[in-house]
Amino acid sequence: MRVSALMLPTLREVPAEAEVISHKLLVRAGMIRKSAAGIYSYLPLGWRVMQKIAAIIREEMDRAGGQELLLPIVQPAELWLESGRWNVYGAELFRLKDRHQRDFCLGPTHEEIITDLVRREVSSYKQLPLLLYQIQSKFRDERRPRFGLMRGREFMMKDLYSFDRDEEGLKRSYQKMYDAYVNVFTRCGLTFRPVEADSGAIGGSATHEFMVLANSGEAEIVYCEECNYAANVERAKNMLAEKETEEFQSLELLYTPDVHTIEQLVDFVNLPAERLLKTLFYDADGKIICAVVRGDREVNEIKLQNLLGCLELKLASDDAIEQLTGSTPGFVGPIGLQGVSVYVDEEVVSVVNGVAGANKVDHHYLNVNYGRDFSATDIVDIRVVRAGDLCPRCGATLNSARGIEVGQIFQLGTKYSKALGANFVDEKGQEQPIVMGCYGIGVGRTMAAAVEQNHDEKGIIWPLAIAPFEVVVVPVSSKEEIQMELANKVYQELKQAGVDVVLDDRDERAGVKFSDADLIGYPYRITIGKKTVSEHTVDLKHRATGEEETISLDNVVEHVIRLVK
Repeated sequence: MRVSALMLPTLREVPAEAEVISHKLLVRAGMIRKSAAGIYSYLPLGWRVMQKIAAIIREEMDRAGGQELLLPIVQPAELWLESGRWNVYGAELFRLKDRHQRDFCLGPTHEEIITDLVRREVSSYKQLPLLLYQIQSKFRDERRPRFGLMRGREFMMKDLYSFDRDEEGLKRSYQKMYDAYVNVFTRCGLTFRPVEADSGAIGGSATHEFMVLANSGEAEIVYCEECNYAANVERAKNMLAEKETEEFQSLELLYTPDVHTIEQLVDFVNLPAERLLKTLFYDADGKIICAVVRGDREVNEIKLQNLLGCLELKLASDDAIEQLTGSTPGFVGPIGLQGVSVYVDEEVVSVVNGVAGANKVDHHYLNVNYGRDFSATDIVDIRVVRAGDLCPRCGATLNSARGIEVGQIFQLGTKYSKALGANFVDEKGQEQPIVMGCYGIGVGRTMAAAVEQNHDEKGIIWPLAIAPFEVVVVPVSSKEEIQMELANKVYQELKQAGVDVVLDDRDERAGVKFSDADLIGYPYRITIGKKTVSEHTVDLKHRATGEEETISLDNVVEHVIRLVK
């Protein structure tokens, strides 16, 4: 390919709407363009990257035994009503009606339609297991599309679904996909961690997210260097400290004027935050509940919502809190609550002689103890785990990092097969529900995550396997006939050798070509200039390191082939 024939509208200015580096650089490098909020066109270079990622995914899915198919984007509401997700999925589901006023949706995921297909075609244990996948656009009406390809309303995803006879078969399929995902992201040249995660609206039991580590990541993960435990903070656990042995002191009402926050209370009572009790009230599908954690903790609302099984969880209004407690936020506590479920975090039970709101404005209680002064509907893990906590497996100190989720795998079990009646007849002639798993990779997210992890002040630094082109050949002056002849010769020889190469034959200044090469992120740049003509050498630049080599013109093709192959 010659750059003069490429659709390559690079930009010098940073686009105003771009917030994260991948969005800025993919737009500036002429790889994507915004069509509407959360909806993007992929230009030729961007699409080449997407195709290379998809090819790696396809090879690893096929190697694991996957069979590729293509499912419809437009899905009938009847299937979603059967599974129970038509109303559960919420406002993110793009819904539409046809001319006959029948309800449909644009597929955000394909559990329903793949289960419907399999229930029609599979009837015997002899037809299982199956691994079926597709690479296709998905649609989710995000409330706030942002960060370019990170959170869009239309995006490309690989989704694979496993169908097994039993839980043991599911575990084998899950491990196959786990290993395949490790291969995919390793081949894409990414630094990543598989972490335990929350299953969200997809459902199921065990699930792992694959996180590309980057400071700009939306998600926080905690991990242990000693035993390889790693989890998204939405799901992470920590080892509990031993309960204090101090004797209980008498409950004491304390006047605390204008002490509304944990920070203010720490200063006022001269006690550490872990000796305080933080009490929050939530509206769970219209029902008010109470959650209590230590003062140095935050409530993990994902854990709490999963515990309650509610569709919507939000902080209760001040009016609702005042009606229930007779007080205002800042002075509420778990003592004396009537007619409300109280969920107490496990760590709270170990706090001896703590401090909590007294449900009276400008007052707190001293020497509050669980069991004596208040009780719980349930003692549960509803806290956010953080760096410095102890690993739940080995007790070592946990570290934290930011990550970008690029893939997730789920053990669904029989959630969808039972709901949709996808059964098979086993060896004994008994009808059994098919045991399922699902496995997704965001193709565009993987591209964006690669940029977030691999860039500098000049532009993108693509990992070799997914770069739009592996090598760019740059003649310093397109007006110099000999330079152009030599550049074309190197270009043609690399092309014939199977190297993915592009020739920048534009009538532009060398500085412009060099800047574009760095911005776009070609892994290797071969410069053909005056030295090439006079000394028969070329300059080879490694984009990742900035290293430049002077190489004989006669050897450059062989040298580059060794680098890329």
